[in-house]
Amino acid sequence: MNSFQFQNPTQIVFGPGTVSKLGELVQPYGRNVLLVYGSGSIKRTGLYDQVIAQLNAIGARMYELPDVEPNPRLSTVHKGIELARAHSIDLILAVGGGSVIDAAKAIAVGVPYEGDVWDFCIRKAVIREGLPLGTVLTLAATGSEMNGNSVITNWETQQKRAFGSRFAYPRFSILDPELTYTVPASHTVNGAVDIMSHVFEQYFSLTANTPLQERFCEGILQTVIENVELALADPQHADARANLLWAGTMALNGIIGVGVQQDWASHGIEHEISAIYDIPHGAGLSIVFPNWMKYVYQERIDRFVQYAVRVWGVDPSGKTPEETALAGIERTRAFFTRIGAQATLAEFGIGADKLERMAEEAVRFGPLGSFKKLERDDVLRILQMSL
Repeated sequence: MNSFQFQNPTQIVFGPGTVSKLGELVQPYGRNVLLVYGSGSIKRTGLYDQVIAQLNAIGARMYELPDVEPNPRLSTVHKGIELARAHSIDLILAVGGGSVIDAAKAIAVGVPYEGDVWDFCIRKAVIREGLPLGTVLTLAATGSEMNGNSVITNWETQQKRAFGSRFAYPRFSILDPELTYTVPASHTVNGAVDIMSHVFEQYFSLTANTPLQERFCEGILQTVIENVELALADPQHADARANLLWAGTMALNGIIGVGVQQDWASHGIEHEISAIYDIPHGAGLSIVFPNWMKYVYQERIDRFVQYAVRVWGVDPSGKTPEETALAGIERTRAFFTRIGAQATLAEFGIGADKLERMAEEAVRFGPLGSFKKLERDDVLRILQMSL
């Protein structure tokens, strides 16, 4: 295990009905609140009214940034920064899933910065401060509610880039499983794939002697596998929704990755796909990840054998390590297919014409990943496998 330092400052308020605590959580930060949300689902479900009632009760002055995209746009972040500056915003409140929260984080760190917030995404500048941020989570997926990471799309240049900072951690996050009951099946599926993919990026590591982190990872994966089909069959399955919600948070709040050399190559590849074609992030990961696994498993076959046996229950008896490892990868693909996740780029009408460009962009800052360092031709091969 590698040496590490760990701190996570986000206060989590978890449980049914916890949205009722929003007012008391917001009040210490001031009266001017920028409410950031998506395309309107929070209004259809009644959550918007609950939020407004809570903010009215504490005398907050509210300003709104609606219509945040599933792959949040830099242009939308710019609008939010302008609003926040114009109204001397004290707290940014993100109500929605990971995309809404990611946009809110970019706004939070962009307001005090004199340059373009995109500078943080392209490593041109370092984040040194940010406005307070709170969240009300409506989707089990990205884990953005308890970390300092954000992914933003520059649609003009067709680039999707990430940043991370301690100044982008939410001060508090409300995780009310009841708010996820109305999530569409496709969002539930993509969210489950996203959660599992976050775990994969930290589990498939060359770092030795990390048994606790590995067990954490395997537990999260098994929790998602056991609960996502229950939630799809019964969207108001209280236990399944709660377990998925907490699994998503635990997958990317820093705990399972401490002391571990992480990979993140598959995310880098997917970002290039969705930057151009605007497909759902989870769908892109469901296509890419099993192909990444097939491409790299021989780098540390023992970890893939462990994954197959512990997570999928593959019986290694009479099998070579390679056969066992490949069986685990095939069960991953079969599971994604069974819950309705995509397996090929062709399902989105994506062909081979822009693969070389995507491969080149993916390694713009150097090779991807650490489990196996991927150069341009490696990325291109994985993309070709994904067609």
